[in-house]
Amino acid sequence: MKFISPKIHGIIDILVCVFLLASPVIFGFTGKLALFTYALGAAHLLLTVFTDFAMGAVKLIPVSIHELVEFVVAVAVIMLAYTLFNNNADGKLFYVIFGNCLLLTWLVTDYRGDSVHSLS
Repeated sequence: MKFISPKIHGIIDILVCVFLLASPVIFGFTGKLALFTYALGAAHLLLTVFTDFAMGAVKLIPVSIHELVEFVVAVAVIMLAYTLFNNNADGKLFYVIFGNCLLLTWLVTDYRGDSVHSLS
């Protein structure tokens, strides 16, 4: 069941960006874990700002591409949890949980919505 509209998804995206950019400080991440988390937060912010939906400011990226990128990133960060961060318990746990939350959000979002430009 897809019950999250593109507008609500955009709000969630902004909150995810804030969460990712604050996570290294909140959780005490250092080194490559902190750097990767900051980079992912910045990349997610760019994706959100440039997507053609209510929360996008520039509207260059079609929602269908946004949808695909989020799916790929969700799967990728879960895989990275077991490879790149396998020896870092904090990083592994963070990215397993984050990846699954991202995947769940992807599953329940109606990316096509009634109107991707709708403000309601």
